[in-house]
Amino acid sequence: MSLGKDATLEIAPDVHWIGALDPDLRVFDLILKTANGTTYNAYAIKSPDGVAIIDTVKEECAEQYFARLESVTRYEDIRFVILNHLEPDHAGAVPELMRRAPQAKIFVSHRGLRLLQATLKDELGQYEYCLSEDGECIKLGERTIRFVHTPYLHWPETKCTYLEEEKLLFSCDVFGSHYCDDRLFNDLVGDFRFSFEYYFKHIMRPYKRYVLEAMDKIEALSPRLIAPSHGPILRDQPMQYVRSYRTLSTSSIPIEQGKESKSLLIFYMSAYGATADMAKSVYEGASDVEGVLVSLYDLQGGEVEPFVDLIEDADGLMFGSPTINGDAVKPVWDMLASLVAIETKGKLGAAFGSYGWTGEAVGMIEDRLRGLKMRVPEKGLRMKFHPTEQELGDCKAYGRKIAQVLAGKAKPKEIDFADL
Repeated sequence: MSLGKDATLEIAPDVHWIGALDPDLRVFDLILKTANGTTYNAYAIKSPDGVAIIDTVKEECAEQYFARLESVTRYEDIRFVILNHLEPDHAGAVPELMRRAPQAKIFVSHRGLRLLQATLKDELGQYEYCLSEDGECIKLGERTIRFVHTPYLHWPETKCTYLEEEKLLFSCDVFGSHYCDDRLFNDLVGDFRFSFEYYFKHIMRPYKRYVLEAMDKIEALSPRLIAPSHGPILRDQPMQYVRSYRTLSTSSIPIEQGKESKSLLIFYMSAYGATADMAKSVYEGASDVEGVLVSLYDLQGGEVEPFVDLIEDADGLMFGSPTINGDAVKPVWDMLASLVAIETKGKLGAAFGSYGWTGEAVGMIEDRLRGLKMRVPEKGLRMKFHPTEQELGDCKAYGRKIAQVLAGKAKPKEIDFADL
C-alpha cells in the first residue's frame, strides 16, 4: 500500500491521518539528521456531533494538510482543535486553521498558553480556548477524549491525547521518529529502528525521569494503537515501543559500586604531559576518599560519544585541559557539547589544567559546567608549565577536596569577606 498524493488514511474507524510528508528533509531543527525525511502527523476524529482535529503541520507543508483535511470534513464541522505541542512543526498551520474554522474550541495545556499566544498573537482573542488538566475528559458525541499530560517530553507543555473507545493514543513527540515512508504503518514501512532510537537519543534522553513517569501513565492505558507526531504509526505490537522507551530510559549496565557510593569521572587531554600528570594526581587524591568510585579517562584515547552513557550515571565530573591559543582543546569542548543530550542538572563539576601564558581554559570549562546547571563548588586549579612535586601534591589535595564534597564529607567553607 502506498499513499497517493493528498490522500488521507483511516487509521481507526472515523479517525483519519491528515498530515504531511517531507521526504527530502535531511536536517531537522539544525541538529538531527534524517536520511529518510520525516512526516508531520496530524489527525481528524469524526463523529455525528462534529470533528476534533489533533495538531497541524509546519507552515511550509500547510497545503498538503488542508487538502487532506478538506477531503474528510468541512471546516464548519470542526468543534475541537487539540494541540498536544506548540512547536512550529506541530502548530505551524494553526493560525490559518483557526481562520477557516473560527468556531472551533482550542485545547492546550496550562503551560501551552503562552506559546498559543505567541502562535496566534493578536488573533487569540477571537477564539475560544481551554486549558486542559491531566486526566481531563471531553466528549465528542459518543467518543471520549482524555488528555494525558507528559511534561518535558520534550517541552514543558507537551501532552498526549487518548481516544478511549478505540484505545488509541495520539502520543505527540513520544514514540516518534524522523522517518518518511508513505505506507505509514509500522508493519508496512521499512526498517526504522535506527531512526526510532536516534530520535529518542537526541530528543527524549535528557528527560529520562520524565519519560519513566509518562510510561507509567501510558502502560496503564495499554493502547492498541499509538499515533505519534513524526514517523510510522504504531499499530503492530504498540506496547513493544512503550517497553523500548522504558529500556532506553534505564541504565542497562549497573555501576559496580555500593548503593551509597558516588561516581566521579575525570576526563583530560594533554599536549606535553603536564595536564596528564595533574590528572593522575587529582585521581590519586580523589581515590583516597571512601565512598567515591573514581575513574580516569584520556580523551586522546577514546571517542566522545561512548563516554556520554557513563556521564549520565555519574555524580561528579572533572575536566582537565591545557590552554592552547587562549582556549580549551577541541576534544574537551566536544565532550561538553555532547552533554546537552543528557540531564546534567545538579551533578558536581570541576576543572583543572596547565598553561603557558594566560590559562583561560579552566575558567571557560567552569562557565560551561555552570551553563549545564552543574554545581561547581571549588575554584578550578591551574598550573603554569609542568607541575612541580609540590604542585602535584596540590593536585592530589584538589582531587581529594572535590571527592569529599561529592561524598558529603567536606568541611564547611570559611568565607573571607575580602573575596566577596
